[in-house]
Amino acid sequence: MQSTTTVVIGGGQAGLAMSRCLTDRSIDHVVLERGEVANSWRTERWDSLRLLTPNWQSRLPGYSYEGDDPDGYRDMPEVIAFLSRYAEVISAPVETGTTVTSVRADDAGYVVTTNQGGWHCRTVVLAAGACNLPRTPAFADALPAGVASVNAMQYRNPDQLADGGVMVVGASATGTQFADEIQRSGRQVTMSISEHIRAPRTYRGRDLEWWMDVTGLHSERYDEIADIGRARKLPSFQLTGTNDRSTLDLNTLRSRGVRMVGRFAGISDGKAQFSGSLNNHCTMSDLKMNRLLDTVDEWAHDNGVDGEVDPSHRLEPTIVDASPRLGMDLASGEIKTVVWATGYRPDYSWLDVPVLDRKGQVRHDGGVVDDAPGMYLLGMQFLRRRNSALIDGVGHDARDLSAHLASYLDGQV
Repeated sequence: MQSTTTVVIGGGQAGLAMSRCLTDRSIDHVVLERGEVANSWRTERWDSLRLLTPNWQSRLPGYSYEGDDPDGYRDMPEVIAFLSRYAEVISAPVETGTTVTSVRADDAGYVVTTNQGGWHCRTVVLAAGACNLPRTPAFADALPAGVASVNAMQYRNPDQLADGGVMVVGASATGTQFADEIQRSGRQVTMSISEHIRAPRTYRGRDLEWWMDVTGLHSERYDEIADIGRARKLPSFQLTGTNDRSTLDLNTLRSRGVRMVGRFAGISDGKAQFSGSLNNHCTMSDLKMNRLLDTVDEWAHDNGVDGEVDPSHRLEPTIVDASPRLGMDLASGEIKTVVWATGYRPDYSWLDVPVLDRKGQVRHDGGVVDDAPGMYLLGMQFLRRRNSALIDGVGHDARDLSAHLASYLDGQV
């Protein structure tokens, strides 16, 4: 059994950011990573994926983008190289190929068991990420024979799919990107749409992420939000990172031939059932987008920026069929593959400390885990700020939580 003050579980951007902050505070620690640094980016993402945030927005403690394309969007090899270089620059004490199988409390702190042996520590940081397992509805198992089922972690590119129609379920950033490239491959895509957040890639001549940054929206704190539980469940913006900085929304997909149906509500006798809420979901999404753009316009006016950017404008409302389909016989051959772009969830099967709620999420207050002194959570949606799950936001959270951790070690909390 080896000993250290802090064990950080996860060698992605969150774990590395915490490592740098702990080093700055001279707190000895180890970072345990089941694969290689940036393992999820290496092994669990589709081929064409690019970051949704521009390169300049990749800012980690003590490190930031140094290339000649600040407004571009990294592809996966570039993301992996960026994080691998960060690990080298900060001399992160990463133990790769080390899978955590148990974390349990004892009288002096925590015991972390791995396939490479055990660690004893006073504090532990859960930085294994929010996207460890695909989130699919229970009725996915009811697909009829002959219809393939592919989740977001399995999907790589259209070539792996059978010829024929494809249903993409989910309309956030992942779903819109899947639908676009599968439709372009020559397969007819039907997209099942529920709650989503429409957003322009650029607005008034600037990247939307630039506006989120300068207006302070990304920096909104979790304790300033009336319903933080709701905020943490909101879907991601419908954004994509392309060289032409184009907007990829439902209207764009419709213009490319993608068909739209409502939320996939279930399967009965091989027949898909769709809710009649498509128009409502699209109307609400347009409303939320325009409220966001109103906030941007107000900030630009109040801060004297109106003359430095393009004029205010609004996108055309989302086009919805007058009578969207409410059902489909999945055994008819119209659909050969269903791709579930329905999100991800964390995997805490190794966490033997009673800190999970009834939905399997860690109970915490801004990353300070409830009823588990010395345990911290990092890298989750809206953990402490609106951008907590982004490469650009995790560093702020790591600084805050490392300060709390240091105070805990000193007996001050």
